[in-house]
Amino acid sequence: MTGSAPSADLDETTLTDATIASFGDTPDPRLRNCLSILVKHLHAAIREMEPTLDEWERAVEFLTATGHTCDDTRQEFVLLSDVLGVSSLVENINHRKSSGATEATVLGPFHMTESPRRELGASIDEVGKAEPCLVTGRVLSADGTPLARASVDVWQADEDGFYDVQRPDVLPPGNGRGLFTTDDEGRFRFSTVVPSHYPIPTDGPVGQLLLATNRHPYRPAHIHFIATADGHSPVTTHIFVADSPYLESDAVFAVKSSLIREFQRIDDAEESARHGLAGPFAHAEIDLVLEPARGRESA
Repeated sequence: MTGSAPSADLDETTLTDATIASFGDTPDPRLRNCLSILVKHLHAAIREMEPTLDEWERAVEFLTATGHTCDDTRQEFVLLSDVLGVSSLVENINHRKSSGATEATVLGPFHMTESPRRELGASIDEVGKAEPCLVTGRVLSADGTPLARASVDVWQADEDGFYDVQRPDVLPPGNGRGLFTTDDEGRFRFSTVVPSHYPIPTDGPVGQLLLATNRHPYRPAHIHFIATADGHSPVTTHIFVADSPYLESDAVFAVKSSLIREFQRIDDAEESARHGLAGPFAHAEIDLVLEPARGRESA
């Protein structure tokens, strides 16, 4: 009977079909289809690997430990999804862009706290140890129309490669984060520091996985953005520092050439004063181009 647990003897040749049939009465057709696909491919992987019982138990222990490592400021399952390339694949599938729209990248595991709302031109660096960096840009529709009152959520590591949630005893909450609203011409700007490349957390199960597979944990230097505007599909993306190490081997497979930017050093007193900065600064620029929403997104 569809949807019921089978009572007949099952073996490795019949178990997959029986498991898929057990979900046959699932009311939600999307859930039913996803479970059928998951069971089909998961069982195929198990048949190909032929794990021992000890290996199966170790896999369960690994997933259990991954869950235990998650808390309010750390999402180890997102990190696992990242290093397996799943996060990047999901982003690519869900953000198939027309030519000219900003490419999407992974959200990452550090968008765990709300960015403080800041005025245009404000600094997201609340420590002030390093040379400042000015980031400017616009939020545009795909046809080039500036999007006024768009939201730009920003977060990044500092010049030492740490997010605020990683060093709460050193970095104030909200350091490296800001939520901005574009002006009437779709423009945004803020000051910060040039971020450093950094290792993803390696003190948990994902770190053990990387160690066991001889993979490095490093991400190239980058700044995260989420841009949203009425009537448009949001985009989650980065800009990458052009001369950063690990651009060719990002641990989470997120680098795209269209998102690499020069962080040009400006040593001009008048330019510094015009932007309210003291002394030389770096400057990076990006336009965040959004596509009009379709279907449910426009509702």
